[in-house]
This record gives sequence, C-alpha cells and structure tokens, in this order.
Amino acid sequence: MNFEHVVVVNDPADPLLTELNREEVWFGLLCRAEDARPFLPGLEACTIVERSTNELVRELRFGSALVRDRVTLMPMESICFESERTASHPGGSLTIAIEEPAEGVLVLRFRYLTTFPEEAGSPDRAYAEYVKAAYHQSDLDTVRVIRMIAESGRIQ
Repeated sequence: MNFEHVVVVNDPADPLLTELNREEVWFGLLCRAEDARPFLPGLEACTIVERSTNELVRELRFGSALVRDRVTLMPMESICFESERTASHPGGSLTIAIEEPAEGVLVLRFRYLTTFPEEAGSPDRAYAEYVKAAYHQSDLDTVRVIRMIAESGRIQ
C-alpha cells in the first residue's frame, strides 16, 4: 500500500494556527525519533539500540509485540522510519518531509509504503482505507504534539 498526504503546519490564511518555524518542526520530529511514546498511543517503550550521526535503530514495544526500525535523518529536511518485516509485523516505511510550497506556508508530507495490499476488488481494500484513515489521524496528532513541544520551549 502506498499512501501519501500533507498536513498543514503554517498557513497564513489561518490566523488560529500558531506559526512554527522549520527548526521547531525539525526538533519535534527529532523528539519523535528519540522517544515515540508521546506520538504513538499504545507504545509502551522506545529503546534506541544503535546510534550514528544520522541514523538510529530502535526497538518499539507495543504490549507483547516488538517492532524494530531504522530511523534515517536528513537534517532540517526529512526523517524516514523503516520497520523490519517479521512474522508478526509486515514491515514498511514512513517518510516525513518538511516542505514550504509557498511563502509563509509550511507543511509536513507523510509517505507510507507498506506490504499491505490495496488493489481494487481485493477483500482487504476496505481495511486498507481504514488503515489510511488511522495513519492520517496519527499524522494530525504528530503535528499537534510537535506544536505542544514548540509551545513548551518558548519563553512567554
């Protein structure tokens, strides 16, 4: 299943949105890489098992399920999470890119690539649509948490 969508971070036409700069958004994404628990409901533990300059290997524990992933950082541009395929987890990837499509507009582009089938006529098609909706909601929550992190770090 390939799924891609954009979540608006800054939109000059929406005065209700607190403007975030690229550095604040990037810091929030780094927080998600270092400890994903505030971003992923049900995640009980996030342990970094390897670290290099622009890469982390993590173990994520959801109850009895353990997911191992590799996080690749492209500083100030994007972050890619690649989970390993196991008997209990299908594997896949999520790339989150910071984009500025117009002056004053800042968005996050979420790109998912999974092994889950989504062909028309497939019995799994309805479930794929449910998964896409869940991903979208999770991504909205990611931006909400990034906003909370940014707000907590600002001097009032």
